[in-house]
Amino acid sequence: MQIKAKKHFGQNFLKNESIKNKIIQSIPDSKKIVEIGPGLGDLTHGLLAKCEQLVCFEIDSDLIEHLKSRFSHELEGKMQLINADALKVWGELSKQPYFLAANLPYYVATNIILKALRDKNCSGFVVMIQREVAQKFCAKDAEQNSLSLLSCLYGECELLFDVEPECFEPAPKVTSSVIKLVKNKEPDCDIAGFESFLKSCFAAPRKTLAKNLLAIAQKERILRIFEQLGIKESIRAHELNLALFLKIFDEVRDAKRQ
Repeated sequence: MQIKAKKHFGQNFLKNESIKNKIIQSIPDSKKIVEIGPGLGDLTHGLLAKCEQLVCFEIDSDLIEHLKSRFSHELEGKMQLINADALKVWGELSKQPYFLAANLPYYVATNIILKALRDKNCSGFVVMIQREVAQKFCAKDAEQNSLSLLSCLYGECELLFDVEPECFEPAPKVTSSVIKLVKNKEPDCDIAGFESFLKSCFAAPRKTLAKNLLAIAQKERILRIFEQLGIKESIRAHELNLALFLKIFDEVRDAKRQ
């Protein structure tokens, strides 16, 4: 039976063997790997050789039947297949330490990556996503943004390579990219609060940071913090490093408590 990609699930099946191999090679050996969206199971086959336990989350019931047939032997041992939306069952996904591998539909990519970043049981990820989203997570210097700074809390997010539309069936209208992050540090801050703070900082990138911060703090307090930290009032958010953002965040939060 030929399986057709379903548009409402954002499905595009990777058919390029060279790209499949490059993705597999970029994933470190791990005790447990979680794969979100195994699709037809082409990457799944390679992942089985890189771990002791592979858990696959697939939302499409038709694909589940295909995967059950293709991996009937493996499902009796090291592989587990779950028919569910990974975002809705994250607690089940994250019961033990794991490394994440995924070809993510564009409409859920950002949410899943942020979930993985926040998840203490996730040691890192290799995911394929829309290139524009990949560039945001991996941005540096003048291009940095709230997503790239959040990534920096945990490690270095690398853009490994692009994947052209013709590598898929059907071909999407955009170019994809594969990104990788291996966590090497644990943030020592209120993550949810810092995420919200960064959204305010980058709400209007062309405005100065001080003007963006007016949404969450009084001007006098902002200018006092800037003076204490040696920051110019005219500075824009992309000109600051992560360490200074964390200091400003702490100061703004302390001011709200007073």
